[in-house]
Amino acid sequence: MSNVPLTELTDRARAIFQLVVEGYIADGQPVGSKALANDGRVELSPASIRSVLADLEQLGLLAAPHTSAGRMPTETGLRLFVDGMMQVAEPSREERAEIEKRLRNPGPIERALEATSTLLSDISGAAGMVMVPQREVRLRQLSLVSLSPQQALAVLVGEDGQVENRVVDLPEPVDPATLEKASNFITARMAGRTLAEATRLLKQEIVSGKSALDQASSDLVKRGLAVWSKDPTERPVLIIRGQANLLDDGALQDLERVRSLLDDLENKQSVAELLENAREAESARIFIGSENRLFSLSGSSVIASPYRDGEGKVVGVLGVIGPTRLNYARVVPMVDFTARSLGKIIG
Repeated sequence: MSNVPLTELTDRARAIFQLVVEGYIADGQPVGSKALANDGRVELSPASIRSVLADLEQLGLLAAPHTSAGRMPTETGLRLFVDGMMQVAEPSREERAEIEKRLRNPGPIERALEATSTLLSDISGAAGMVMVPQREVRLRQLSLVSLSPQQALAVLVGEDGQVENRVVDLPEPVDPATLEKASNFITARMAGRTLAEATRLLKQEIVSGKSALDQASSDLVKRGLAVWSKDPTERPVLIIRGQANLLDDGALQDLERVRSLLDDLENKQSVAELLENAREAESARIFIGSENRLFSLSGSSVIASPYRDGEGKVVGVLGVIGPTRLNYARVVPMVDFTARSLGKIIG
């Protein structure tokens, strides 16, 4: 939150401040008194406007990057604008239809998340980010396919449509018939269960002698399940798309900042931890510049919103990251609507 209340600003200071912020968001350039005088929406002389700009700079809401340049909002100024002055523009019917169309029939959940991240990047002109839900996969089917006498491919299909493949090393040659027998056993007896539940059930059946599998097939089933039972932290935590959008014309003037931002995005675990801060929010949260430690050096903004499953439970967070001159009024409602649309797909 800004430390400067709106009530401290006169009507003309508020009007000039809003024009500076909107101008900076539009093209990323400082806004000068002459441009404001020619705008037509403020009936003041350039000298009077310069006086107001100096007052706003004294309050810490604006800054002048160069002596002769215009003013641009500080992070404090952007926070004041976002919290107290921004007029949110809800997505139009056409924009809502386009978002829903691009997320329709996405296939496996991983593909839906990738499509969502790309969509967020496209609508914001920045980078899109989607946290992968950290929930246990329930088996629909697990097939073991022979690659060689001592190697098989374990193909897991989850109830959510997610498909993953992993190679299973076999200690001794196994014929295709045994692989098929093990695959059928897993699908028939363990479908609908999580990996942990399926593994536990298998061990109980083997110990109690209830399993109809022979030793070779039991070993295969255990190996097939084991390759999916790795620690969840080894699974992807974040999908980021559109980093190239961060290299716009404005970036050429501040390559060090952009390089710092791209380095930050490489640390997906830390970015995911930042997004976690929006998990309990009812709608989109906005983090501006140094308000978050991770992006304090790159001076970037993050707009993040939680998305929920069919039961209303928060399963992840999505959002966009870009320069502090993001079009907050347009992007915030777009992020919120995208979160609701993804929730419908998650089911």
